[in-house]
Formats: sequence, C-alpha cells, structure tokens
Amino acid sequence: MSQLMLNNIEVVYCDVIQVLRGVSLEVQPGTVVALLGSNGAGKTTTLRAISGLLVSQDGKITRGTIEYDGERIDRLPPDEVVRRGLIQILEGRRLFQHLTVEENLVVGSVARGRTTDASLKHDLAEVYRYFPRLEDMRKRVSGYLSGGEQQMLVIGRALMSNPRFILLDEPSLGLAPLLVAEIFRVIQQMSDQGGISILLVEQNANLALSVADYAYVMDNGRIVLDGSAEQMVNNEDIKEFYLGLNQLGERKSYRDVKHYKRRKRWLG
Repeated sequence: MSQLMLNNIEVVYCDVIQVLRGVSLEVQPGTVVALLGSNGAGKTTTLRAISGLLVSQDGKITRGTIEYDGERIDRLPPDEVVRRGLIQILEGRRLFQHLTVEENLVVGSVARGRTTDASLKHDLAEVYRYFPRLEDMRKRVSGYLSGGEQQMLVIGRALMSNPRFILLDEPSLGLAPLLVAEIFRVIQQMSDQGGISILLVEQNANLALSVADYAYVMDNGRIVLDGSAEQMVNNEDIKEFYLGLNQLGERKSYRDVKHYKRRKRWLG
C-alpha cells in the first residue's frame, strides 16, 4: 500500500499557460480517491504531473512538491516513477491493436523488469480472475475488441506490472452501462482485495463516489471542495452540479445549472 501527497503544485504548459494553481491533495494507502470536475478543470494534468508524463506535453511543474511513500517524485522521469510501482492508465484505451489480448497483457509485465514463467502465469491468472471475459478472448486480436473490453484490457495490462498505486483517467468514457458496472466492480476489488491505492479521474460523479473513500473537486486548476464520499453525496453543491439533483432530490435540467452560482459559492 502506498501514500501520495501533492503539496501546492503549479503546472505551466509551453512556459506560458498555467493550468494548475496550488493543487494539494492526499491519497491514503489502500484507498480510492476520486478527482471530480468539468472538462478543462485540470484533472488529467494533475495525473500527468504525478506520473511524470507532463514532459510529453511540453508541461512542467513550476512550484510545489509531489511525495510518494515519503520521497519526492516530481523530478523523476516517467520510467523511474513506474519502477516505483506507480502506473497511469491513460484515457483513450491505448493498446497494441495488432497483438492478441494475452500478448498485450504480457507486454504489461515488462514494466517491472525480468520475470519468470511461473510468475507470469500467476499474474495472468490474477488478471483473468478480475476480468474472466479476457480469458475467454485471450487469443483474439485486441483491435477487434469492443470499447469496454479494451478498457478491461488496459487495466489488466497495468495490473501485470504489479502496481502499488494506479492513476486512472476516465475509465467509463463512452462505454455501455453494463460494462461500466463491471469495470467499477473491479476498481473496488483492486482496492479492497489487492490493496492498491487509486486516484480516479471520472466525470460521472455517481460512479466515482460509489467506489471512492474520499473525493476532491477541481475547478479552473484549483481544488475547490473536498471531503469523504459520504459527505460529497450529501453536499448540496455536488447534488446540484454533479449529480443533477435539486434540493428536493429531483432531477434538474441542464439549463437550470448556473455555472456562475457554483463559482460564487465555491470560490467567493
């Protein structure tokens, strides 16, 4: 189990565009923390700052520190972050589409270095325990999988590296409800049974809060609200702007949601 702390992080792209403005958050060992917010709030940039992938987007941390198990990682290259057991699962289900399901999974084991046949078989069995349908299609070329099956595969591939901490970006994006439910069941299992710490970026607040222990809300590059999942579910702002409910618990239409009201309450 691993602990993560961001301390007053600021991020700038192309030496000009500031995206994160003093972000501080914490993920306790073995917990699921949800990072909520609208498009452009800075959620994915936060994950990239942690994993070291900012460099691929011409971004850099200009202020603050990131600590993982008590050691700074904000100056480490991405491959060194991975070797410490911290994996980012990118949005967009990026696979080696010409390889089979099982070949993609085996590629995931490369991140941890040399491995034995016995440990490889054990890790494959663990992934198939989480995702039985991947075992049924292990010989299928991954490019022909559905979106939900591909999402299962990218999560399974990450698990092959034996991570202690996973950064998970928008796992429900564009997927059918039944597959989303299966994926979020596994996210819960990874934390409860596998002891993996998870920082989850997800626009579907209902889903995220159903598996999270704690949550933060981002707006315009800042953390504007945080609390336990239970507190968030009962928070009137979260109900109104992320769960789509009014104070009577009834569904609101999108046109009733006023962005300036949210900013006034959170940032005013």
